[in-house]
Amino acid sequence: MILVTGATGRVGGEVVRQLTAAGVPGVRALARDRGRARLPVPVAEGDLAVPGSLDAALEGVSKVFLVWPTLRADHAAPETIKRLAGRHVVYFSSAAAGAGDPINASHAEIERLIREHASAWTFLRITGLAANDLKWADGIRRDGVVREPSAGWARSHIHEADVAAAAVRVLTGEGHDGTAHVLTGPQALTAPERVAVLSEVLGRELRFEQPSPEEVREQYAAVFGAEVAEGLVARMTGPAPEPEPVTATVEELTGRPARTYRAWAADHWR
Repeated sequence: MILVTGATGRVGGEVVRQLTAAGVPGVRALARDRGRARLPVPVAEGDLAVPGSLDAALEGVSKVFLVWPTLRADHAAPETIKRLAGRHVVYFSSAAAGAGDPINASHAEIERLIREHASAWTFLRITGLAANDLKWADGIRRDGVVREPSAGWARSHIHEADVAAAAVRVLTGEGHDGTAHVLTGPQALTAPERVAVLSEVLGRELRFEQPSPEEVREQYAAVFGAEVAEGLVARMTGPAPEPEPVTATVEELTGRPARTYRAWAADHWR
């Protein structure tokens, strides 16, 4: 039995879809509200932030695809991860796990707990999801303007379907225990370059603007709170980091190259 957490989200939902399409038997999804989940597999109700709610969902499970609700559930992480003992945990993590900001510090702590408690583990570390750029939708609809910090940072964003394809290979294959795979798209693009791709895909002129640090702080504080926002602002508004790496891991795992940012844009913006 494979349990897919985050199954109503973008990545977990795609893992469920691809496992189903491949005819993999014994797939179960975890959702906080079973009644609202519309999935093609049995759904168990439970919340990773409430360890005691997971017992029924984990019954008979040998492998878990773990999408951790970062920060929201960190208080429960030790007890929740202990409940995964005896299982192979495939964790959707970050290539920057352990970096100074709170989100990547959380990823590093979850990895540590998994190593300590799971009988087997595989980490799928991504540089960034292309789908995060969907946050630009309001500005694009309103006035054709994208506002994003760190304009010079080239990021190797990945299509969620490629993350899922790699996860399916790990969940259904052998030889991945104790491995941390870094998954990326096939090229590293700055935010203005990604906006140019979206402009071509949408067939309309878009403009890129870089907000001030104060605007970035306010934006992140509204989502993550003031303390987390400070760490993110320091990372996003300082000198542009080195371009993110580009790996061939998606092709090595799945047998096909990672989808381009343009392909992702065509899938989501037309």
